[in-house]
Amino acid sequence: MIDLHNITRLFGSQRAVDNVSFHVGKGEIVGLLGPNGAGKSTLMKILTCYLPPTEGEATVCGHSIYDDSLAVRRCIGYLPEHNPLYPDMYVGEYLRFAAGLGGVKDTRSAADRMIELTGLTPEAHKRIGQLSKGYRQRVGLAQALIHDPQVLILDEPTTGLDPNQLEFIRSVIIQAGRDKAILLSTHVMQEVEAMCSRAIIIDHGHIVADESTTGRNASMLTEQFHRLTQSPESNPKQ
Repeated sequence: MIDLHNITRLFGSQRAVDNVSFHVGKGEIVGLLGPNGAGKSTLMKILTCYLPPTEGEATVCGHSIYDDSLAVRRCIGYLPEHNPLYPDMYVGEYLRFAAGLGGVKDTRSAADRMIELTGLTPEAHKRIGQLSKGYRQRVGLAQALIHDPQVLILDEPTTGLDPNQLEFIRSVIIQAGRDKAILLSTHVMQEVEAMCSRAIIIDHGHIVADESTTGRNASMLTEQFHRLTQSPESNPKQ
């Protein structure tokens, strides 16, 4: 469902993403793991057609990011790292608005369904600006899911959540991953172990590992990521 072939993105002379290729299929939850500045968010912006690559090709659900970017966007539910919500809108109002943008016909039913799925019922009467960080993250995840996309792109979806919120968001993502292709970024190995069947480790724009998270591979990935994050060359900027 997600295919990247030799994707490169330059910012001046800096190679933020350098010759990256991988595939994510239906029913897979793949963790894009790396330190800050590794190129994770840049890759996600390329896949969601917010940012064009300098070189290479990518398709989502068979649609080219160059030739059919609107079709790509229809296939995707996207939760960026900085959750872009409207603080003056009520939860249900915002989700009905998001459903309409996604082409959903019965926006009220879709919003009610997402409120229940993401555990927003106790807060549904509030304005988004009144919500805690965890509940705002739930609203962001609900808007990403509301049009029932085939692909989910989630940029650090669990950052800053308390343990209870963290466990709940994980469970929603795992449930969604049963019939979707999900690519989520994080710089926390435990998040990959908790949710993902596969991990892609990226550093300075390069893929340095692409392995399943089961069995012996899990400890190998952990060791490699630990070495990477302890390296003095790791770039602290994203």
